[in-house]
Amino acid sequence: MAAMARVSSGLAYPERFYAAAAYVGFDGSPDSSTKGVSSKFSNDAALLLYALYQQATVGPCKIPKPRSWSPVEQSKWTSWNGLGNMASTEAMRLFVKILEEEDPGWYSRASNFVSEPAVQVEKNNDTIAEPVAENGNVLPETKTIPAENGNLSEPQDKDVVSEGFGAVGVYDQWVAPPISGPRPKARYEHGAAVIDDKMYIFGGNHNGRYLSDLQALDLRSWTWSKLEVKTAGEASQVPVAPFAGHALIPWEGNKLISIGGHTKDPSETMQVKVFDLPAQTWSTLKTYGKPPLSRGGHSVTLAGTSLVIFGGQDANRSLLNDLHILDLETMTWDEMGTLGVLPSPRSDHAAAVHAERYLLIFGGGSHATCFNDLHVLDLQTMEWSRPTQQGEIPSPRAGHAGVTVGENWFITGGGNNKSGVSETVVLNMSTLDWSIVTTVQGRVPLASEGLSLVLCSYNGEDILVSFGGYNGRYSNEVNVLKPSHKSTLQSKMMETPVPDSVSAVQNATNATRDLESETVTGHEGNIREILVDNIESEPMVSKVEETSERLLAALKADKEELESSLSKEKLQTLQLKQDLTDAEARNTDLYKELQSVRGQLATDQSRCFKLEVDAAELKQKLQTLESLKKELELLQRQKAASEQALNEKRRQSSGGVWGWIAGTPLDQQDDA
Repeated sequence: MAAMARVSSGLAYPERFYAAAAYVGFDGSPDSSTKGVSSKFSNDAALLLYALYQQATVGPCKIPKPRSWSPVEQSKWTSWNGLGNMASTEAMRLFVKILEEEDPGWYSRASNFVSEPAVQVEKNNDTIAEPVAENGNVLPETKTIPAENGNLSEPQDKDVVSEGFGAVGVYDQWVAPPISGPRPKARYEHGAAVIDDKMYIFGGNHNGRYLSDLQALDLRSWTWSKLEVKTAGEASQVPVAPFAGHALIPWEGNKLISIGGHTKDPSETMQVKVFDLPAQTWSTLKTYGKPPLSRGGHSVTLAGTSLVIFGGQDANRSLLNDLHILDLETMTWDEMGTLGVLPSPRSDHAAAVHAERYLLIFGGGSHATCFNDLHVLDLQTMEWSRPTQQGEIPSPRAGHAGVTVGENWFITGGGNNKSGVSETVVLNMSTLDWSIVTTVQGRVPLASEGLSLVLCSYNGEDILVSFGGYNGRYSNEVNVLKPSHKSTLQSKMMETPVPDSVSAVQNATNATRDLESETVTGHEGNIREILVDNIESEPMVSKVEETSERLLAALKADKEELESSLSKEKLQTLQLKQDLTDAEARNTDLYKELQSVRGQLATDQSRCFKLEVDAAELKQKLQTLESLKKELELLQRQKAASEQALNEKRRQSSGGVWGWIAGTPLDQQDDA
């Protein structure tokens, strides 16, 4: 029976922001921007917090640039001005987010600023301490999560967001949220997708049996429920073909697309099924073109309005490395031919699309081994490449799961034919730099094959939600990770090495430009390190200007080099076009000559056929002549024999008459 625990309900925005601002030292007075802040935080954090506070409380920067030579004032103005037209609510959330990274325990120490009630929630096999009242204020409790091997993880400061998301307050750590409702059957190789704050789970494999149920987890109340599938216009439940190793994709805001998968009675080609959430009905999607072979363990990735399908394993256990695209607007399949070296045939790999152009394939397995290679396909040129990976390259694995947050690709779980993989890693898809986010201990569901991983958003913050998996036993556990501002950007924050003495102006400009760019695309927190206090005055400014000039000169040199390369490429393109025109002209001449030769050949073939017919007729006549010759010889022999017999009779007749005349006796004639 689940234990009942008291969990702090947390402050909602904007109260949470004002409590954080008061804790930092921004009390609204004219000089609050510098009072007490630098003593609590590093220079870069203090400058950034100042800019976000001004953006949240005052709005976009409208004041003119300071005329003084004070580097601090210059830095503060540049940082604030660089935020552009960022919304006030966005600035509030980012302010709190950065504060939590710099001072994870601020909430428990803000007893002078935070006073909140506590509510009852039901925890799932987790031990949570009662809130402790200090000075009349309720403080958030600490939480410990038991590992599978019996060891307890370290206590962590607990934070709560207003939608009842009371399980995650720390960054880059997996925690178990409070789950209620009937849990789904434990499984792996299922499909998972998120629509309207609900995570949907379909199918999977349990003890070698394929499943067909559709479950939903409300990500605000953390409550499971099972969807009853209906037929059109009827309330009776109908059976759905069980699947495992398929993909589940959200579509049109209220539909789920299930693509492929292993099933008991596989079809020859891949099936695409659609579940209509309002109607709660399954149907088979009618597609055009040549569909791929039926398979499971493949990857399905959304790129614009198309789904990109790669690899997998067919019903005969043959591994595949073909590429197919399903256009969701025309519902047409295309098998794509590609250039370069293809990834080896594999299944249970992970795939992601970066910048709507590049398809990344990582890991997977064959029948004998697992991979940790990274392949990239340019979806415009359809050419494969295998770039060099940087950083802490993950170990080989298959059956892992991944999601993208901005330009970062988070991957967790998987196995290597010996054990489950314990680390959660992140790849910056722009720099191809790997880093480890966190590592779990023991034989836990997160170190499993065939688990699912989805991305959700709460109060402007991204969270990762995992479910299920298999590592010797099947799991139906839910775990949540909140990626930190730094972990999602650490490979991007310092793309250009900058010494510690770089000015606040340059760093703040980089920070605010990145922040504005990420805000436009809907991602938070792309902010570089900033310096604020303890900056020397004029000597530092001159050094800053020199550094800025060097960076600017380097950028100009890079620009000139790129323009030169572009000019060369254009010349090469023109030359190639000319060569192509010449080749087409030669091809036209050769084609004409070929047609002429074909005409002559046809004429010669006709003559040859006629001669063959004549020869056959002559041969037949010759055979007839031979037969007539034989008949003539036979007749001649018969004629000669007849003539000889006739002559003999004549001689006999002639001798008898003369003998009779001569008086020869009859008996002598007889003797003769």
